[in-house]
Amino acid sequence: MVRASWPAESAAPAPPPPDGHGGPAPDPSGTPAPGTPAPGAPAAGARLRLDIQGLRAFAVVLVVLSHAGVRWLAGGYIGVDVFFVISGFLITSLLSRELARTGRVSLRRFYARRALRLLPASTAVGLVTLGGAWLFLSKVRLQEYVGDALSSTVYLVNFRLANAGTDYLRADSPPSPFQHYWSLAVEEQFYLLWPLLLWASWRLARRRTGLLAAPLAVLCAISFALNVSVTDASPSWGYFGSHTRLWELGAGALLALSAGRLERLPAQPAAAMSWIGLVSLPAAALLFDGDTPFPGWYALVPVLGAALVLAGGCRPTRSGAGLLLSLRPLTWVGGLSYGWYLWHWPALLILPAALNRQPTVGFTLLCAAFALLPAWGTLHLVENPVRFHRLFRGRPVRALGLGAGLTACAVTAALVATAFPPRISSGLAAPRLKSVLTAAADPQARLTGLLAAPAPSLPANLSPALTEIKTTSSSIYRDGCHIGYRSTATPPCVYGDPSASRTVVLFGDSHAAQWFPALERLAREHHWKLVSLTKASCKVAAVTTVYQGRPYTSCDRWRTRELARIRSLHPALVVTSSSDSADLARPSVDPRRQWTDGFERTYRELRKSGAEVLAVQDTPWPDGDAVECAGAHPMELRRCASDIGHAVRDPGKKREITEAAAATGVLVVDPVPWLCGAGGTCPVVVEDTFVYRDDSHLTESYAEAIAPVLDQTMTTLYGTDLSRHPEPVRPR
Repeated sequence: MVRASWPAESAAPAPPPPDGHGGPAPDPSGTPAPGTPAPGAPAAGARLRLDIQGLRAFAVVLVVLSHAGVRWLAGGYIGVDVFFVISGFLITSLLSRELARTGRVSLRRFYARRALRLLPASTAVGLVTLGGAWLFLSKVRLQEYVGDALSSTVYLVNFRLANAGTDYLRADSPPSPFQHYWSLAVEEQFYLLWPLLLWASWRLARRRTGLLAAPLAVLCAISFALNVSVTDASPSWGYFGSHTRLWELGAGALLALSAGRLERLPAQPAAAMSWIGLVSLPAAALLFDGDTPFPGWYALVPVLGAALVLAGGCRPTRSGAGLLLSLRPLTWVGGLSYGWYLWHWPALLILPAALNRQPTVGFTLLCAAFALLPAWGTLHLVENPVRFHRLFRGRPVRALGLGAGLTACAVTAALVATAFPPRISSGLAAPRLKSVLTAAADPQARLTGLLAAPAPSLPANLSPALTEIKTTSSSIYRDGCHIGYRSTATPPCVYGDPSASRTVVLFGDSHAAQWFPALERLAREHHWKLVSLTKASCKVAAVTTVYQGRPYTSCDRWRTRELARIRSLHPALVVTSSSDSADLARPSVDPRRQWTDGFERTYRELRKSGAEVLAVQDTPWPDGDAVECAGAHPMELRRCASDIGHAVRDPGKKREITEAAAATGVLVVDPVPWLCGAGGTCPVVVEDTFVYRDDSHLTESYAEAIAPVLDQTMTTLYGTDLSRHPEPVRPR
């Protein structure tokens, strides 16, 4: 999962203004009220907080460098947590001052200010991003991008991303150019209710801070508990869910409600707090990475760090972190942070594609730096002219009308993009691969000939269509029979002919599950009972691997349980396979021997069931996501083909499987001849069928189409009647 975000709205009055854009901001939330001081002057009762501008710059730089691929700052995504805390602090400070001054909160003025503050820039960036995606990004994912754009306009994209992240087969898909809008969605969902809750609490508490903060403190506690539990159970919902992020905004809000007491802190403790908080942020960015189960407990580090900086800054001292954070370069970057966040993410995704350049770290850093230019232009040509125009000053109805108009404009652009999709096929039909191989007297020889002359462009009758490949899944995924990372469930998962006496078991990870369509077809044709037992990234070898930086113990438990189940099934044949991609959790001095021994242990256990065992080695991998490549180059598919020298993920695994199989009486099949031509080229399209669904898995349609080749192989090795356990016919 790619962790993209953007900074929260800042409301701190400061020159450069606290809203984070470097231009004048008399009202701390964005739009000046009647009678307020001239642009550039602080709002009444507010103190200049240049340290907050610097903190925003600090956070935005961490996230941008992380997104640009700077490996030693892989944990820079913690910047979004900093922005959530800042936003909760500043917006609650604004609302508290309004309550103290007027005794109420004007929701109309509050949302009008936010519409003027957020929508002009976000709409402009969204329109440019949609156009760039239409022109340069994967044509196969345009509909998905349009959906992301539409959900961004109504602040629901975080739920869309969270739901997509639960799809195992889409987990490694390239990120959306609209993905960074998720954090704005989280904020707006929080602010949909927070002004009302604050006003109700203020009325009930009669301005007593302790009682005023109590409802929010309870909500924060509930949200934090959800954050910990959901992050463990469903990482994508833990990361993108507003219910798991509310406590971070709430932490800033609680600070704001305690600002009066914080201002009375002794100078030295306040300075120490701010420095401790500031140092914790780069420390987290350096120590965390993509495998860190974030947010969870780990989110306490950036949240408490940001809170300490804000709390310490409430008592200004000459020796506090504000000494660094108030430097002009940092405040300048902080002033551009909103625009930079909006522009940097599409720049990182679209510019490499537009310029046909590989996204190396050096080039992505240049793209991120380039994004400062449109960020500066958006501030001075779009944001400030709209926000401070006399047409909207003190006129919330007009501001809300503008917001509605901008939203309608974004929706219209998305619908137009849907109505006029780019061309993604040659317009010519190709023979049906499934029919060709079914009718062939020698399916393997026929397939070998087809692989030697792959299609140069996408056929018009591609099945399924390129835009549907990633959303098409076999029944084991639809039925919940491919077990997720944390589960150790053992559902029945019986297919083919359930009443048959002949049982075939499919066992392994998703690279075993990719053979399910072929085996299911054969099970129906030959009247087998097919039992599918697969789990995400759980290797056939009895070794402990790594998942999210920790030992993948749920795999070990599941494997042990399923091996016992297979013994009870007494199958005729067990087909095993797993991806070559894995790291040992506890590597020995001889990892190669460790893998070989692990395969041997599993094969021996499987043989105890009385079954023959067929070990299918890992399939060749394409060079990156094959569907994405074909979407970008539909008329030049040769650019998406891979070479066998690079397509084999780990040649060592082939040796380890072969050695373990030889020691245990297991036969091995190498699927390379099923996917690559004699010349060593592995195409992505054969006749009318696409070969890969992503950067490693086969499509369901290709696996089903080459079922006759698999049938031919098993017949050669084992004979035709698997129920009688014949002595294998071993190839010489």
